[in-house]
Amino acid sequence: MSSEITLDDLHLFHKIDREVFTRLVVCLSRDPGESLLIMAMWLWLEDVHFPSIIEKMVKLPDEIANNLAEEGATCLKWLESKVPPGPNDAGDMPFTAIILKRTVSFTTFYQQRFTMISGIKTFLNKVCAIIFADILQHIFPGQHIIPIPGFPHPTFGAITVVPRSLDSIIQSRGLWGWSLKIDAPVDDRTMFLTFSRGFPVTEAEVRELFNSYYGIDCVEHVHMVPSASSSYHSLYARMVVRDVSIIDRILSRGSIAKFRINGKHVWARKYERRDHLDKFY
Repeated sequence: MSSEITLDDLHLFHKIDREVFTRLVVCLSRDPGESLLIMAMWLWLEDVHFPSIIEKMVKLPDEIANNLAEEGATCLKWLESKVPPGPNDAGDMPFTAIILKRTVSFTTFYQQRFTMISGIKTFLNKVCAIIFADILQHIFPGQHIIPIPGFPHPTFGAITVVPRSLDSIIQSRGLWGWSLKIDAPVDDRTMFLTFSRGFPVTEAEVRELFNSYYGIDCVEHVHMVPSASSSYHSLYARMVVRDVSIIDRILSRGSIAKFRINGKHVWARKYERRDHLDKFY
């Protein structure tokens, strides 16, 4: 069910989030683009039932708040990396662990890397781009669409920040309208599969393979791409799964996962769109 709220209402609802973001970019003079990503990450953590890190930051001294932001920034860099954190990096989030009241590390979050990236992108565009627009306008004045340094981001994509008047109506669903637990975009749920030349794999075999490992009907769509030498045999495919967490499970041991079905090898990695015209529906 859709509803309408004003931007002023939304600012009131996110009052503490706005205070913390202002503190990062104004009081602590942190990079605005990086700070947007840090806030999006913290909002995602709250959404997955971690204790409220943002609310607790309000009463912390600047030094501790800055340390938390530094840990957040480093965590974002690990999420961008194709190489997982090593043993020496496992306990390097002490301030975040204290605030969350549980043991966390860069490795903890890297294990759900693709789920986090998709969630951060959602909060970045559906929350942060709206509730922080006026704050960013003071930093980058005189712009109809505020350019955020560092965006489009190679991992977290683009963001469009447009200042609005406080009486602007925000179309939404539910009480506050974010509906953030909707399906992730197709690209976030897509894997790239390759097969051995001379050992053709069928779409049915792809579905059977991954459904048997990760749950019946975990595969939403498979696009088999014919090889140049044969319109019947494919050397690679794009597979869309129903939930981003499945990709984290598939790639739990590295950036490439190797499988075998009916004596034939299948290699899987995260799909990365290189051409915005590259549509396969």
